[in-house]
Amino acid sequence: MQKRLKSIVSYWALTGRERVTWKQSKPCSVPTVDGIHKRCIRVNRPEGGPVLVTGASGFIGSALMKSLRVRFSREVRGAVRTQTRHAGASSDLVVVGELGSHTDWRIALDGINAVVHTAARVHMMHDRASNPLEEFRRTNVVSTLNLAKQAVAAGVRRFIFLSSIKVNGTSTPIDRPFSATDRPMPEDAYGVSKYEAEVGLRALGRETGLEVVIIRPVLVYGPRVKANFRSMMSWIEKGLPLPLGSIENSRSLVALDNLIDLLHLCLHHPAAPDNVFLVSDGEDLSTPELLRRTAAALGRPHRLVQVPESVLRWSARLLGREELAERLLSSLRVDIEETRVLLGWNPPVTVDEALKDTARSFLDGDVAGRDNLETGMGGTV
Repeated sequence: MQKRLKSIVSYWALTGRERVTWKQSKPCSVPTVDGIHKRCIRVNRPEGGPVLVTGASGFIGSALMKSLRVRFSREVRGAVRTQTRHAGASSDLVVVGELGSHTDWRIALDGINAVVHTAARVHMMHDRASNPLEEFRRTNVVSTLNLAKQAVAAGVRRFIFLSSIKVNGTSTPIDRPFSATDRPMPEDAYGVSKYEAEVGLRALGRETGLEVVIIRPVLVYGPRVKANFRSMMSWIEKGLPLPLGSIENSRSLVALDNLIDLLHLCLHHPAAPDNVFLVSDGEDLSTPELLRRTAAALGRPHRLVQVPESVLRWSARLLGREELAERLLSSLRVDIEETRVLLGWNPPVTVDEALKDTARSFLDGDVAGRDNLETGMGGTV
């Protein structure tokens, strides 16, 4: 067995003006794209280097790309499955094709310091796959670990995995939110696949020294949001009566800008590696309160009607819409205290500010591309 190298290797940056340091890390066995294993010494690139964002044409990925480049002045490259009108033909985008065990990430990873992996097989309320768990595992587990192993071989320092609160479960008692230290209890194929990817990544990190950071977002909303959150805004804009006025639940949300702020912090914070972080806006809302405040952001009246929850659940069963009813009627809260304490992070954007930005984008007709994460009550859950 090779001894772990502890030497420091210095070199001059390509510009010839800035001196940086690379640390050599653990020996590792990494499969190449053709399946042949090879021994390698993973070389850590300096902090602040280029970032690869997967799912770069989607709701979260495209916004993260723009924010890292414009707001944080980071060099960033995006990976997309296909070249679309959202992705365009930009020189900072790499088309990698469908995600799987044989996806070749070498070009996308060349020179990259950190990866933010947002691409995934999306969650669907009516999944038509004959074996949904197998399909989720192929994209969300096998493909993720394939990317991470190739990242190790390419010398990537840090790997941020955008997981899902579904690893914890689908609902909470109103007075007992999920925490990052709770025992994972995924209830569906999507949640299982995300949890299995987390387990694989953390094992790879221990074996190779790759700095793995896991973030489990709740419902994500913001400009260009799709799915049910967009549908909800359509209901309000059209003035439809909404029979949700009597619901007394509580749900955590996270604005896209708040999630991006945390992702950026996790790219360089020394306490981020080997941790799981839950993220929200820090203010939980009932479904009626969310509808009222979204209506205010849209400049429309809300038309909430008082209907007993039992009647709504009965009607949902008759219509085969139990999953949608669960999202609208149940509680799902997260405790972000550990995120605040470990990272010194607080959500920079309020719910009302984020809803105004979301409403403005909706009224302008802006919508995200296809590489976004799972679609649920909002952009992601």
